Amino acid sequence: MSKKAIAVLTSGGDAPGMNAAVRAVTRSAIASGMRVIGVRRGYNGLLNGDVIDMNLRSVSDIIHRGGTTLFTARSPEFNSPEGVKKAGETCRQLGVDGVVVIGGDGSFRGARDLTNEGIPCVGIPGTIDNDIACSEYTVGFDTAMNTAMEMVDRIRDTAQSHDRCSVVEVMGRRCGDIALETGIAVGATAILVPEVPFDLQKDVIDRMMTSQLTGKKHYIVIVAEGVGGVDAIAKEIQAKTGIESRATVLGHVQRGGSPTVRDRVVASEMGDKAVQLLLQGIGNRVVAMKNGKIVDYDITEALDMKRVFRKDLYDVAIKISI
Repeated sequence: MSKKAIAVLTSGGDAPGMNAAVRAVTRSAIASGMRVIGVRRGYNGLLNGDVIDMNLRSVSDIIHRGGTTLFTARSPEFNSPEGVKKAGETCRQLGVDGVVVIGGDGSFRGARDLTNEGIPCVGIPGTIDNDIACSEYTVGFDTAMNTAMEMVDRIRDTAQSHDRCSVVEVMGRRCGDIALETGIAVGATAILVPEVPFDLQKDVIDRMMTSQLTGKKHYIVIVAEGVGGVDAIAKEIQAKTGIESRATVLGHVQRGGSPTVRDRVVASEMGDKAVQLLLQGIGNRVVAMKNGKIVDYDITEALDMKRVFRKDLYDVAIKISI
């Protein structure tokens, strides 16, 4: 009788800690007597048969590496009923009994579709934005924040030397969590996020002028990607305050780098949880964190959840940033 087999893939944007999750899935599955197939380049790999057999040594020395050794890619073809059916057929031909999908909301929708095609799937939230509603934490978030913090600390050295204002855009198209927590960590004068409407005069310029009266000479303004317009913001600040202002977009530097301890540990916990679910034949689930514990939700239920922005933390940030 052949061993039960699971496949593992990474999909969507890469995030530090994805490799730790792949490692945990592979080793936990092998420890449970299962065969593991690595799918390269996300759902494209299922469509094109781009797969490799995984063993204990396949995942040696990857826990500390950023990105994803299985690679990732967008797959428009998979988004069609025909594509999902083709992927399901590939899984059956390979003898795959379940798939672990590491990625974001779009990846989870694909996992739900593939489950409906008869291949049980379990999702692991891997995205630096921390924008998965069902989980209070996503793999990659901590590393991205630490990278952003380090970059802003370096920018601040120059801002301080020249009595400048630095307007720094961090990643987060729909979610301001990176901006919020990085802003607190670097002592930003103002933090602009998509979840909270702002008035540039009142929320940024007036705050700068008030703090100038107390002796402050340099400023950091953190702007989430979803707010954008950092060049225009910097120009308006300079025009209205007379303080030299420069804009910086950190961009994809936040995606890379060796994952932090937290991302490695959480990814490992979530990877093991996903395997345990599939070992029981349970699919159509998303592994998540709730109150610091690893839990799981039905994928459809998870996708329908509304993300809650931490307005309480934002209020703290405003209070202590003057």
